[in-house]
Amino acid sequence: MAKKKAVKKKARTPAKPARKAVKKKSAPAARRASVDALLAPVKGATRRDFGHVQLEVGRAGSARVKRMIYPVGFHWAVDMKPVVGTELCMHAHVGFLARGEIHIEYADGCVVEHKAPQIVAIEPGHDGWVVGKEPVVMIEFDFERDTARRLGMPDAHRH
Repeated sequence: MAKKKAVKKKARTPAKPARKAVKKKSAPAARRASVDALLAPVKGATRRDFGHVQLEVGRAGSARVKRMIYPVGFHWAVDMKPVVGTELCMHAHVGFLARGEIHIEYADGCVVEHKAPQIVAIEPGHDGWVVGKEPVVMIEFDFERDTARRLGMPDAHRH
């Protein structure tokens, strides 16, 4: 009788999962992905620098929509007062504080601090400055010199 030869079975290894093809981004696409959208140029807006503030303005009906970037160290009394010529900022600021922190002081000594993310309504008659080591980015809505009246705000801060 012939002996049967023992055959060793190979241990089964689990199948490797299929690798997904990774598409490399082109250099321009990679650069776009790394741009901070909050600081990127605003499409359809006009840009200008005013008293160290980067300002981009676009129209929306009878209102303006503005993105304002206040640099680290910005202080209205130092950076804007010489340009504007008034003792305090007499503009109403209404919008969304998207980044950073600001300190506001009114003529009567009232102090308000705003820290992103926050909706803000700052009445005319204030001084203000950037707090900390991060620029302030604010999205504002206004009606030029008629903002306070059109938005139902006082023409100056009062208690």
